[in-house]
Amino acid sequence: MGKENITYNEDSIRSLDWREHIRLRPGMYIGKLGDGSSTDDGIYVLVKEVIDNCIDEHVMGFGKTIEVNITDHRVSIRDYGRGIPLGKVVDCVSKINTGGKYDSKAFQKSVGLNGVGTKAVNALSTYFRVQSFRDGKTKVAEFERGMLKNDAKIVSSNEKEGTLIIFEPDNTVFKNYHYRPQFLENQIWNYAFLNAGLTIVFNKQKYHSENGLKDLLDNKTSEDNLRYPIIHLKGEDIEVAMSHTNQYGEEYYSFVNGQYTTQGGTHLAAFREAVVKTIKDFFSKKSKKDYDASDIRASIVAAISVRVQEPVFESQTKTKLGSFNVGPDGPTMRTFVNNFLSTHLDNYLHRNSSVADDLEKRIKQSERERKEIAGIKKLANERAKKANLHNKKLRDCRLHFDDKSGSEDDTMIFITEGDSASGSITKSRDVQTQAVFSLRGKPLNCFSLTKKVVYENEEFNLLQHALNIEDGLDGLRYRKIVVATDADVDGMHIRLLMMTFFLQFFPDLVRNGHVFILETPLFRVRNKKDTIYCYNEEEKQKAVRKLGNKPEITRFKGLGEISPQEFGRFIGENIRLQPIIMDDKISLQKLLTFYMGKNTPDRQNFIIDRLRVEKDLVEENV
Repeated sequence: MGKENITYNEDSIRSLDWREHIRLRPGMYIGKLGDGSSTDDGIYVLVKEVIDNCIDEHVMGFGKTIEVNITDHRVSIRDYGRGIPLGKVVDCVSKINTGGKYDSKAFQKSVGLNGVGTKAVNALSTYFRVQSFRDGKTKVAEFERGMLKNDAKIVSSNEKEGTLIIFEPDNTVFKNYHYRPQFLENQIWNYAFLNAGLTIVFNKQKYHSENGLKDLLDNKTSEDNLRYPIIHLKGEDIEVAMSHTNQYGEEYYSFVNGQYTTQGGTHLAAFREAVVKTIKDFFSKKSKKDYDASDIRASIVAAISVRVQEPVFESQTKTKLGSFNVGPDGPTMRTFVNNFLSTHLDNYLHRNSSVADDLEKRIKQSERERKEIAGIKKLANERAKKANLHNKKLRDCRLHFDDKSGSEDDTMIFITEGDSASGSITKSRDVQTQAVFSLRGKPLNCFSLTKKVVYENEEFNLLQHALNIEDGLDGLRYRKIVVATDADVDGMHIRLLMMTFFLQFFPDLVRNGHVFILETPLFRVRNKKDTIYCYNEEEKQKAVRKLGNKPEITRFKGLGEISPQEFGRFIGENIRLQPIIMDDKISLQKLLTFYMGKNTPDRQNFIIDRLRVEKDLVEENV
């Protein structure tokens, strides 16, 4: 249609009500509309928005217990705070800019401030029920996709005061979604760590912390991986815990008013700067050494929590703090954090000389490793350029995760084996958001090797440059790194080798939920009318029963056998990704040693036991 045919007048102007706007632009309110395979998918934000209100009640001194029950598709959250004023129950969950957070005296340092959270949950749920218990009475209201369906009368109640919210996310918005228990567990634990004394009962299991961020780091690390005991410092409106490990990379957990800021912000930037300055100054006076900032931060694991008045976040999902001050009349965030660490961390190091000695040993080790790599780094970078990376190894996409284009959350790179598989994916991919990196043969088993091998090995060096992770995750070019290999022995071996590479040198990629396995169908079952793709034996049997009349069954032996046309169905809207979830309590070194180290009787027995299980499964299906 030409421009001359477009009419723009009064009839072109629309006013949407709150419910329509949220449903039309859900990403503005809850971020990504994923299926639950990523920790920051919108279905987890819905849970967070409701629990945030419960936490605010607890912080204000009302309610010591929160009950959370979640199945694949239904969420129930009950707090024991003051309860929503009964006459405002409907308004608080269905009228935008309505809530108690605007009264700064009632919620001085609240998580949610703009009165949107529960309204978004309401609008994006096929079923939403709110019930308030207050002053011996109760009020219930029920909604469907934000539309009020039942406005019950206020009646007497013997229940304890508080609020109960039950909802089911809309499966037309969040397609094929289901909640992953481990992601929810991490989310619940963070609430417990940040609110010492609070008990959260999640699916009948209790989550409770007495030592705050120290417990968080204890939970996220293993004792044998720490270079010195966790340093735990608390002040007014600030809490810090930190140590150094044997792993590569920097690992941070940052929070504002109890909100997990996964993308950091001004408070984390201030912390990273203040840690370097305090430690540099300490060792400059103690041993006359001027250590490099990168060596001080290398292998650090730390958590910081601050409480500020009227925080400003960079989006409704509150994953990055934008505030430059700790309050309307307070100091800058940089000054606030620096003053705290320069006093309390410096005092701690002076009082704990053994910790200071172990810290210095770790810094010196990082310094040696950095200088060792420096000699080959330049040559490796030149080699990457000569390899004409973007034409031979990488078929890039147009948008990138480090862009600010608005679509970068959808970007992914498929790591494939061989030309046939990479060719099929390349022909069927979305060139806007999907890139392909082709491996040549099996990667090196890099277990127990130093980071020097990343630059010396051509495949690893080129992959590192393709991902742009040489200097950390800030420049990561793809939101999802998808290992796409055949579902045979060789393919599984390549998966293990790639996982070893990421866990050994870039564990933050896994820890932050960036690495996935592509699930591709093992079988195609079809008759003259219908075709069904099956990902396991059970799905195949169901498809055979559904189609009947002895349908044609094809067993895919490798990705290269799947045509580009078929591949498009598996890497588009119906893509199945299995996230690689890292159990923080398991020692990474022990994990890699067991699976990728020298052969041991324990590993032999592990393999034999699993082979026996596979044999039994096959016999059951015959």
